[in-house]
Amino acid sequence: MKTLVIAEHDNTRLAGATRHAVTAAALLGGEVELLVAGDGCSAVVAEAAQVAGVSRVIHVEAPFYRDLLAENLAALVVSLVQLKSYGNVLAGSSAWGRNLSPRVAALLDVAQVSDVVKISGRGRYQRPIYAGNILVGVESDEAVQVLTVRTTAFDSAADGAPAPVEVAQPGPDLGLSSVLKREISRSERPELGAAKIVVSGGRGLGNGDNYQQLLTPLADRLGAALGASRAAVDAGYVPNDYQVGQTGKIVAPGLYVAVGISGAIQHLAGMKDSGVIVAINKDPDAPIFQVADYGLVADLFEAVPALTSAL
Repeated sequence: MKTLVIAEHDNTRLAGATRHAVTAAALLGGEVELLVAGDGCSAVVAEAAQVAGVSRVIHVEAPFYRDLLAENLAALVVSLVQLKSYGNVLAGSSAWGRNLSPRVAALLDVAQVSDVVKISGRGRYQRPIYAGNILVGVESDEAVQVLTVRTTAFDSAADGAPAPVEVAQPGPDLGLSSVLKREISRSERPELGAAKIVVSGGRGLGNGDNYQQLLTPLADRLGAALGASRAAVDAGYVPNDYQVGQTGKIVAPGLYVAVGISGAIQHLAGMKDSGVIVAINKDPDAPIFQVADYGLVADLFEAVPALTSAL
C-alpha cells in the first residue's frame, strides 16, 4: 500500500520535518511517494528526489501553490489520493503540517491521528497525551490513514539514489485564503527546531536585557540556538519564535541547557527528549532537575558567566 508524504518547503529548500516524515512513512510498508507542490520549486524537487526511501516524487507547479496554503493544497492531496489510491498520507507535525492535515482528513471523511511518535505497523501508533506525560496506543481502521508525525521521534532520512519525478496537473485555485505579508526573522544561529545545541532561558533571568547579556555569549561559545520558556516569552524577554514547549517548538538537540527555567510540564513536553539536559537553577526543588542529566543549584547570574568564560 502506497504512502504519500506531503513536502514542506519554501520553494527553495526542503524543510527538515519532511525528511523525518519520510523515515516514519517507511515504517508503514509499501512505496513512499513525496508530493512537492509549489511555484518555481525545481530546486526542492531535485533535493526531494535524492531523499533515501522515496520511490517517486510527484511535482505540481502553479502560482497559487507558492505559499503552500492549506485550502488549495488539501484539495490537491485529496485528488491525488483518489487518483492514485494512496493508503496513507503523512506530514510533519509542524505548524504547517498541523494546519494542513486536518483539512485533508476532513475532506476524506476519516479520523486523523496526530503527533505520532511510534509506528508499530499500519493502524497501530503511539502518541503523547497530557502534555507528553503519557504515551497512549492508538489503533485506526480508516481506509486512508492520515497522520502527523513528531519529527523528533524519527531519524532524518539521508540522501540516496535519485527517485523518478512525475509531473502532475494542479488542482483548482479555491481562492479561500491569501498571504498578505511575511515577516521572517533572520539569524546566523542554527534554526531552533533543528539545532544540535540549544540554550534556553526562563523567567528566572528577570528581564530581556539579562537574557541577551547572559545567554547570547554562552550560545555563541557553544554554537547553539537560543530558546525560551513560555513564561519568558509571555514576559516579553524574547519573541514568540523562541518558545520551546507544548505550545511552542518541540526540540530534541544533543545538548539542551536550561537556565532559570523551573520546568513546568508545558516546557518539559517540548525538550525532554534531548540527548543531554543541563539545568541551572537556584531552587533545588525545581521540576527541571527531575529530567536533567546534570543539574547545578546556583545563582545563574554567577554561574552562567563563569561557565561562559570556562568554555
